[in-house]
Amino acid sequence: MADETETAQATKEEMEAVREAVKESPARAPQAKAASFPNLEQKVVNPPSSPGNISLLLDVPLKVSVQLGNTKMLIKDLLRLGPGSVLELPKVAGDPMDICIGEKLIARGDIVVVNEMFGVRITDIISPTERIETLKQ
Repeated sequence: MADETETAQATKEEMEAVREAVKESPARAPQAKAASFPNLEQKVVNPPSSPGNISLLLDVPLKVSVQLGNTKMLIKDLLRLGPGSVLELPKVAGDPMDICIGEKLIARGDIVVVNEMFGVRITDIISPTERIETLKQ
């Protein structure tokens, strides 16, 4: 019990010493300084078209698809489909197929058969101007 009283007394004395020290040294208001940031401008070492920049993307996989055609159907017509049903498409036999990366048209081509597998022979690459026009849509 005597130890607890001595500890409490020491704590009171320490608190009084802290209070006196605070009274003697008035608190200073914080000084505001202008923020400084490093220059974020980057110097282009290689122009965007240089092979050094594109090499970072050469092993990125992209989904390439060939679209035979598409159509819209009512749900009731869709539910009637079964084995042997025929979907009519707006393409005429012999029309070039659309070649897309992601969902963006990049080329057109003809269907070919190679070693009993389907393929596409590219006949037309969509020009950058045409691709930009499709981005606006």
